[in-house]
Amino acid sequence: MRPPRTERGRLVLVLCLAAAVAVFTATVPLLRGWFDLRVYYGTVDAWVHHGGHIYDYRVPGTTYGFTYPPFAALCMLPMAFVGLNTAIVCALLLNLAAVSVVLWILVGAELRRYGWFGWALAACTLAVLEPVRDTFSFGQVNLLLLALVLVDAWLLSTGRERWAGIGIGLAAAIKLTPAVFIGLLLLARRWRAAAVATAVAAAGTLFAFLAAPSASRFYWGHAVWDTTRVGRLDYVSNQSLQGVLARLAAPGEPSHTAWTVTAVLVLALWVWRTHRALRAGEWRAAFALTGLTACLISPITWVHHLVWLLPSFAVLVQAGRLRIAGVLYAVLCSSVVWLWFDDASGIDGFIGSNIYVWITLGLLLWLPVGQPRAGRPFFSRIASATTAPTPTPTAPASAPLSGQSVSSAAEAAGAGAGEGRDRDPAGRAGRSEPTGVTRPSAANPQSSSERASS
Repeated sequence: MRPPRTERGRLVLVLCLAAAVAVFTATVPLLRGWFDLRVYYGTVDAWVHHGGHIYDYRVPGTTYGFTYPPFAALCMLPMAFVGLNTAIVCALLLNLAAVSVVLWILVGAELRRYGWFGWALAACTLAVLEPVRDTFSFGQVNLLLLALVLVDAWLLSTGRERWAGIGIGLAAAIKLTPAVFIGLLLLARRWRAAAVATAVAAAGTLFAFLAAPSASRFYWGHAVWDTTRVGRLDYVSNQSLQGVLARLAAPGEPSHTAWTVTAVLVLALWVWRTHRALRAGEWRAAFALTGLTACLISPITWVHHLVWLLPSFAVLVQAGRLRIAGVLYAVLCSSVVWLWFDDASGIDGFIGSNIYVWITLGLLLWLPVGQPRAGRPFFSRIASATTAPTPTPTAPASAPLSGQSVSSAAEAAGAGAGEGRDRDPAGRAGRSEPTGVTRPSAANPQSSSERASS
């Protein structure tokens, strides 16, 4: 299907798509009511204005509170000096900016061919993707973290290594999951960037320890090891390997040995496939595979965390796997896992309630990687050990800027230029545990906070 050739036709198409997105968003998914943002806002407000502790705050009427490291609370301190509505508007603007950065880095060269029309289509496409729409309606930080990590990818791909690692380090200090990208830098032998990322994450953590010592001691000494504070492992929104095992074992506890073995196997698969991507200079694929791995091995990966799959979709589209990308996209728009909200038993429950896990695992296994492209590889130190440009008798070999995703000479020039909790979708008030049941409050005032945001 070809896009309209006239500006008027394109405008009509975009307006029709925007109307369809608005109807879909208003009728199909359950809006999350800025739940996570209310957690963040209430936490910093109580901390600054009422002398409370970071992990003692609860959203009124719930048992849910803050779940991130203390450095994240420090980053959110400006919210304590504005009203909640202003904080909501700021969160929307920040997420819109993050989406723009993600799109520009992943598919900016392709979108620039179509001008405003391409960007409008991309916006409509992302607006109905469940992880993205949940990140917006929860007021979550997932897209901001993804943007920080991808900025580092762009810096490395364009030879600006001096600043590379800062984004990954900040993201890892705010939330632990992005720390796996430091492993990617090590695997790629980008020692300086890995050192910068580690130093930034450590500096942020140390700064938080100085600013909030009691909260830091509680978090790193207790809360970080206690997944039950975040939510119920078998809750259907947990689309990680641990979630699969927990639903199989429910109402019992999942096997820690089984989870460890599966996590190690996934990490081994990640190393193998990522090494192939690095050798071929496919930086998007390397970062995509790392995001997939982070989602799989994390003890808890809520549906809105799956924005880390966006780089994988970019790889599929750029590899010409449009049908596969379309099918996976449709499934991730459908909220299908919520059909097993009440009961995930049986074969249908095993397949259906974990379908986002199967998508993530399938992408890790079969995402197209390892096909050498024109131009100098993204991680040139890896590639230079195995491949070398061979000049032809008639002309010297030339290489564009490193890391460019090149399907033609024109594309090369263009590229070089430039925790919330999911609730019952049926709206049943009696069964709307955003994160499932957490364990009872402990005697320690700090440990009494059962987290709602992850």
